[in-house]
Amino acid sequence: MTCPFLSQLSSTYVRNYWPILMKSYGANCPVVTTVAAKFHSGSEGGDVTKCPFLAETKPSLIKEASRELRDDVIRIGGTFPYESFFREQIMRKKKDHSYRVFKKVNRNATKFPSAIETSRGDNTPITVWCANDYLGMSCHPGVKEAVKAALEAHGAGAGGTRNISGNSALHEALESELASLHHKEAALLFTSCYVANDSTLYTLAKALPGCHIFSDEGNHASMIQGIRNSQVPKHIFRHNDPHHLYEQLQTVDRSVPKIVAFETVHSMTGAICPLEDLCRISHDFGALTFVDEVHAVGLYGEHGAGIGERDNQLPHMDIISGTLGKAFGNIGGYIAADATLIDTVRSYAAGFIFTTSLPPTVVAGARASIAILKKKLIEFGFPVEPTKSHIIPIRIGDPQLCTKVSDVLLKTKGHYIQAINYPTVRRGEEKLRLAPTPHHTKIMMDEFVADLLEVWHAVGLKHSEPCHYCRRPLLQGPCQSGTCDIPNCPQLIVAN
Repeated sequence: MTCPFLSQLSSTYVRNYWPILMKSYGANCPVVTTVAAKFHSGSEGGDVTKCPFLAETKPSLIKEASRELRDDVIRIGGTFPYESFFREQIMRKKKDHSYRVFKKVNRNATKFPSAIETSRGDNTPITVWCANDYLGMSCHPGVKEAVKAALEAHGAGAGGTRNISGNSALHEALESELASLHHKEAALLFTSCYVANDSTLYTLAKALPGCHIFSDEGNHASMIQGIRNSQVPKHIFRHNDPHHLYEQLQTVDRSVPKIVAFETVHSMTGAICPLEDLCRISHDFGALTFVDEVHAVGLYGEHGAGIGERDNQLPHMDIISGTLGKAFGNIGGYIAADATLIDTVRSYAAGFIFTTSLPPTVVAGARASIAILKKKLIEFGFPVEPTKSHIIPIRIGDPQLCTKVSDVLLKTKGHYIQAINYPTVRRGEEKLRLAPTPHHTKIMMDEFVADLLEVWHAVGLKHSEPCHYCRRPLLQGPCQSGTCDIPNCPQLIVAN
């Protein structure tokens, strides 16, 4: 029968205050006492006549709960099965082939892009094709010398946050150079660009009254995290689609603070955004533009400032985020903008205030890398098909096969190109992500293509017919560029 006590209470009240209810009345409840006695002593017990709500009820109407019901009652005092829970989460990843096993790769600083792979317990020479060290600057003699000098002069670490341990001249000098690189008033260093994106978007969205954020659906996880954490109204526009952004901006009053966030070079597809259109439309509706140049800095523009410099759009990019961990060959992230905005983020962003600052070795190495790139940015060309960026995605579309191709290439051919599976990309878009550098010679490229072809067929993958629009051979399915409705389709761009 229904408990005459609990039936008088709302389900929300019971859910919120059940521990207090159990403590106050549990000893007089026949169901609870029966289960408790059975749990502690192995015998059944509990006197239903003690229930204050059934005291006046005729004994014939009182029925003992069924064994099934008693067994289904939560045993008070038990602990959550943490280990089995975590084991089940890992098994889910393994079953859908998205579980990641890190390769043990030790790079050779004197012979980039060579490395030694030790995953199987031996030392196997390999060639790395998937590093984000796009220009091999981490191994440049000038960069290494700057790091050595900073180590001897200042030590290995920064000693804490800049708020507590002090603001070194190295940090200020690097921020000044980064601001100058992007033609901005100021810049701010973070420990990574993930932290820079997350912290900046969160801080600005929370600070601006009634702020709305418009986010490209292809944005990096760091941007999504900052937007999600801010809990402000968000609008997702189709990847690199200015027309869809225009439609969405029309729905919010021009006087409302707005941030439009997007990337210039998409890290997984290599697509380059229509920067001028996105900036113009954003400003037409009174929005700030937050532009991620992570995969473009150091590679594009006369001085390596990215797509913004290449396309003469730096004045229209209100906030630029970049990284020191890719083309500059180091680690760390930053934002560049006008001085007041930078000071606001510096003063309010928890990701900056409470994180140990970058060590002097990193800062010195990054400064040296930027200086070298300014003198002679790119001496060799990049194979960039089928996109106009330096990233070459090879789509496979199956997580198990994607991992298998990667593993076989490494184990039998000595080519390291990492498989990219969910959640880095959507399910069904699994791919190999190739990032050639000027140090990958033509001989290396010819050997890689021949080996990939052999492995590709060995695992059962096939080639499709060439694209009927641009006649370029594809590894995965016929291209529909002639009728493609994806804005700025890389295949269309290359064909034009």
